Amino acid sequence: MVARIHTVAFQGIETLPVEVQVHLGAGLPAFTVVGLPDKAVAESRERVRAALNSMGVQLPAKRILVNLAPADVQKEGSHFDVPIALAMLVALGMIPADALEGFVALGELALDGQLQPVAGVLPAALGASAQNKGIICPADNGAEAAFAGDIDILAPHSLLALINHIKGQQVLARPEASLHMVDARGPDLAEVRGQAVAKRALEIAAAGGHNLLMIGPPGSGKSMLAACLPRILPPMTPEEMLETNLIASVAGKLLKGNFSGTRPFRDPHHSSSMASMVGGGRKAVPGEISLAHHGVLFMDELPEYPRGVLESLRQPLETGTISIARVEAHVTYPARFQMIAAMNPCKCGYLDDAGRACNKAPRCAGDYQGRISGPLLDRIDLHVDVPAVDTLSMLTPADAEPSAVVAARVLRARGRQHQRFARMGIAARTNAEVSGDKLQEMVQLNAEGRTLLEHATKTLQLSMRGLTRVLRIARTIADLEGQADVSRTHLAEALSYRQQPQGRFLDAA
Repeated sequence: MVARIHTVAFQGIETLPVEVQVHLGAGLPAFTVVGLPDKAVAESRERVRAALNSMGVQLPAKRILVNLAPADVQKEGSHFDVPIALAMLVALGMIPADALEGFVALGELALDGQLQPVAGVLPAALGASAQNKGIICPADNGAEAAFAGDIDILAPHSLLALINHIKGQQVLARPEASLHMVDARGPDLAEVRGQAVAKRALEIAAAGGHNLLMIGPPGSGKSMLAACLPRILPPMTPEEMLETNLIASVAGKLLKGNFSGTRPFRDPHHSSSMASMVGGGRKAVPGEISLAHHGVLFMDELPEYPRGVLESLRQPLETGTISIARVEAHVTYPARFQMIAAMNPCKCGYLDDAGRACNKAPRCAGDYQGRISGPLLDRIDLHVDVPAVDTLSMLTPADAEPSAVVAARVLRARGRQHQRFARMGIAARTNAEVSGDKLQEMVQLNAEGRTLLEHATKTLQLSMRGLTRVLRIARTIADLEGQADVSRTHLAEALSYRQQPQGRFLDAA
């Protein structure tokens, strides 16, 4: 007899059905796991043996063979413990063979038979729902699985509790979905003194989902402005929540299985490696850009990041996805993030202050800015200078719009975009994602606007990508003002944010 239990293997945020097969045969006593298991799966035989022993179940002195089918797909992770243990109990005749046919099982076993939480329960539950099956998972992952919809969920604390439920000696309650909302962190825009241009650029970035680069000396408020962004971003839609939490589930980042309803805000240090940023490693896990999906990736001290890390961002900034190719894995993760970057104008940071600038100024500015390639800068929609602020302004009362007022304008602008996209049949969330013929249809220019754009294209030497981003920004500015048409004024403001920072420093030299 061969006992069979259904489980899954993970390929990015997708799942692949796997069948755990257990055969008890004659021969010298042995416990073998086959089917391309990794180290964690191979070690499951010891955890399963100890967990069964803790319940008083002794494995027979037979040749025990566990096969993970299909056998040509690499199996990774400790979540195979529970399906192997259940298949073993079916093979021993301790639970009926048909009791678990309609379930997908996953979970890690402690040595005393307790079920430990594992990563990837949400995509596994969605995959089980697509197959019209239920799911068996650890109790700490139950709330996560409940978001898959109306499916049967068994979320026991221990293997013994699961067996008692199957035998009718105990009833496991269905877990309830739990939405974990975190208040938008960071300061209020009203706390930022001065920087009216930077605040305006931040509002435009939030309204259209545009990338933003802030350039200014130390202490000018760049990091504080970036920290204000979560307060003015609109709430996530249910679809965005699902995609974001799928990635967090695969990465094991969901807090006690609670569904997160807050936009991600990731701020990796500039010493981060390429694998930590774009994803990778032996198991090709999601990186920071995927964990920031539908949220914000804040990169402070931009030129200090390794060159390879910066160049690796070029493709996902355009496509919204990242493909990771490794010897043992080839997966694609979503990476539709909003990049907010900050940097000093030069190494010392005081280029415009003759009394504090280093003796290499202004030539050092070109070298410092040269660490960022032109193609990457071309993908950043908004470039804005953040000059130093008078220190004594801290002693005067603040007189600026609070984040709540700006957030309301941003939400109205996003609403206008969604209505327009629905009317035109555009599959996009923000203006930053629209391109091609649809963008030309959205931005109908009059003669004055076309003349201005033609002159600016020659003067600023805009590439096709740069021109497209100018039109997107102009469309967002018009949405913020509630205007159906893009005017010359909107184009002029959009063009003012396309300043290339190297040019200013080289001219100064």
